[in-house]
Amino acid sequence: MKELNNHNIVDVTFKEIIFENRPCIDKDGTPIKGLFNAWIILNNPKQYNSYTTAAVKEIILAFRQASNDRSVVAVVFTAVGDKAFCTGGNTKEYAEYYSGNPQEYSQYMRLFNDMVSAILMCEKPVVCRVNGMRIGGGQEIGMACDYTVASDLARFGQAGPKHGSAAIGGATDFLHLYVGIERAMMSLTLCEPWTAHQAYNFGMITDVVPALKVDGKFVANPLVVLDKHTDDFGKLVFGTMKSGDAAKLGKELMAKGEVDLSLLDKAVNDLIAKLLHTFPNCLAKTLTEVRKKKLEHWDKNKESSREWLALNMMSEAKAGFRAFNDGPKDDREVDFILLRQLLAEGHEWNEELHHTISPQYKSEKA
Repeated sequence: MKELNNHNIVDVTFKEIIFENRPCIDKDGTPIKGLFNAWIILNNPKQYNSYTTAAVKEIILAFRQASNDRSVVAVVFTAVGDKAFCTGGNTKEYAEYYSGNPQEYSQYMRLFNDMVSAILMCEKPVVCRVNGMRIGGGQEIGMACDYTVASDLARFGQAGPKHGSAAIGGATDFLHLYVGIERAMMSLTLCEPWTAHQAYNFGMITDVVPALKVDGKFVANPLVVLDKHTDDFGKLVFGTMKSGDAAKLGKELMAKGEVDLSLLDKAVNDLIAKLLHTFPNCLAKTLTEVRKKKLEHWDKNKESSREWLALNMMSEAKAGFRAFNDGPKDDREVDFILLRQLLAEGHEWNEELHHTISPQYKSEKA
């Protein structure tokens, strides 16, 4: 047999993420000899699997390596633990290095853009295995994937306008393709998260499975109202969070149970087993054509978005990320009303303004 060329740009030892080939599982549960799924696993659980600059570089190379691997059937993009798939960029790094430093953030955002493009250009189907929260930039890289299979404990959403940014790292390009303009508008501006059941019913994800075991049996997320029903105004509601006494009982049941992601793994493997039984080139061409709908918006906007996000690090992002990073645990947002009042008076963006609106300086003002 002839020696095959290595098409990877570089060979890398992964340190920030976990990259491994796991046996591809057939429909009957048996591993397939010589065929694998590439698992790209975010590994920063202490910071809810947010990605650092170093991790972004490795994710790009990991997708390229998985794409080139002739033995790989599909890519599983996921994270360690059961609390979060990804909550976006590392806010500590944003607050302490990039805020107020637009030229540096511009270079970082070039890497971020390349990460999203690496997912969209992968020659293998990409499954986002959502093991917990998928928020902010985590939502954006998740939507760049082809399929999403989620634990029903997961929540989905954006955080941009609440923390000094805009969801223009993919969310404004992709979300409306899944859920329509007005639902996308609500998510992107109000930053109110959706439950996994809402995300499924809105058409944003492929599948959702239980992940909580109580007394040895899987139960649906007890914090969520699962049944389709109408609210006080007659609107249909799917999988919304419980409130009041119902929420209290749900939290008690959560405390009794343990998180078990075995059904999530099975659902991911079952999906890939179905993909396994297709012509690989026909499958790849189909992926390419469907992805064009995302790329149409992404390629048009990514560079201007990068430039805007960099400049925004001098004003709202600087305030928002530092408030989130440095503010008290129960108070990580700026005083939005005061900010609007000061801007209405023509106040310039300077250190005095940051101190006036930011929660970390409240003790100085008291």
